[in-house]
Amino acid sequence: MKKTQIKAVVASGLMGVILLTLSGCRAKRSLSQNNAKNKHSIALITDISGVDDHSFTEAAWLGFKAFGKEHKLSQGMGGYQYFQSNSEGDFVPNFNQAASAGFETLYGVGYALKEAVSTVAQKYPEKNFVIMDDVIEGRKNVVSATFKSNEASYLAGVAAAYTTKTNTVGFIGGAKSTVLDLFEAGFKQGVRDTAKKLGRNITILDQYVGDFTSTDKAKAIAQSMYAKKADIIYQAAATAGNGVFQEAKNLNKTRSEKNKVWVIGVDSDQSAQGEYTNSSGKKDNCTLTSVLKGLGYAVKDIADKAYIGKFPGGQHLVYGLEHNGVSITKGNLSTKAWKASQTARSQIIAGKITVEKTPK
Repeated sequence: MKKTQIKAVVASGLMGVILLTLSGCRAKRSLSQNNAKNKHSIALITDISGVDDHSFTEAAWLGFKAFGKEHKLSQGMGGYQYFQSNSEGDFVPNFNQAASAGFETLYGVGYALKEAVSTVAQKYPEKNFVIMDDVIEGRKNVVSATFKSNEASYLAGVAAAYTTKTNTVGFIGGAKSTVLDLFEAGFKQGVRDTAKKLGRNITILDQYVGDFTSTDKAKAIAQSMYAKKADIIYQAAATAGNGVFQEAKNLNKTRSEKNKVWVIGVDSDQSAQGEYTNSSGKKDNCTLTSVLKGLGYAVKDIADKAYIGKFPGGQHLVYGLEHNGVSITKGNLSTKAWKASQTARSQIIAGKITVEKTPK
């Protein structure tokens, strides 16, 4: 793992510059006196996807940036920083490094970091810890944050059912887990409920990559699904999901608008991943909509609570459709598809629709 030196300017009256090495960090930052003194610093420990995965971790990192901007903190010691994990073996060392460096609230972004968060939280009882997308019980200094991704995925299913021309849609997941079950279950239920309402028979193809990084495998699965007449694929596969976009764009470059295929993005707005030049030489986009997991909102919400001395340690916070803890983008949805999805949103919030948590 690469080591990066971060220069921290110490308080007035002290001479020189202290060089602080943070294992796993990529960016070199010069820190202000105000930032170096701050007691509200936050650190993000990534999974192997990193902060530029165009998905889950990137969404969380945007929340870190928003927190820093609002409270006038810089990236680096005393402010906000991420520690890149290149393998699971980096999780605990990165948490230890962040805690030793003085960061006050440490985030494990992704259920893969659950064990590491639990282990290091016990070692540093005076620090605040956050596990995103999983639950740790019995730790007063750990808050758990999960999301009702099944509810937002239901809305994507409604939109897909209104949009498909071939009556065949697909779901591609990363690694099978209870978290991914939420995405698959909600999407399938949304498609089926809407198909029944519209009096249509819609086929749903589904397959898992097996991990969140194998872009080529995800691309091959997408190729197979599109060949089986799917014209919309919902991918919940983090970095691997980029392969689905690659395949969709390759197909659309030689297809007419009538035969265009679509991708539904995940975790963050993935409109940029869908940009391409169509067969007419014009700029086009194949991101139908994106299912947003409010990671940025949750990250900042918890950091803001810690900032005012009300860190919700020991609690399990659940973010749903209310307050846009989860949501979907308007994207390239038709007016009819968007309206139907928002009607479903209101019905879910009102308790008129109960969204399944396990796939059927």
